[in-house]
Amino acid sequence: MGLSGRERRILAEIEQGLERDDPELARRVAAINKIESDGIDYPRAYSDRLRVWALTHVWIIFAVAGVVIVLLLLAVLTT
Repeated sequence: MGLSGRERRILAEIEQGLERDDPELARRVAAINKIESDGIDYPRAYSDRLRVWALTHVWIIFAVAGVVIVLLLLAVLTT
């Protein structure tokens, strides 16, 4: 989704103010923008790792819940 003309103008004003007030930060932002425009998809790689991490934790929770249920059933059946 593209920016409107007004939004692009506001963004340009912010960028100009940043370059004027903090040239070092502006240089770093420009470097980040260059990396992103070169087609390196770091956010997607991060989101893929996050998804795997979340799914792993969900399976661990299910496994622990299963063990707890089995232990509770054993405790009830042996008393």
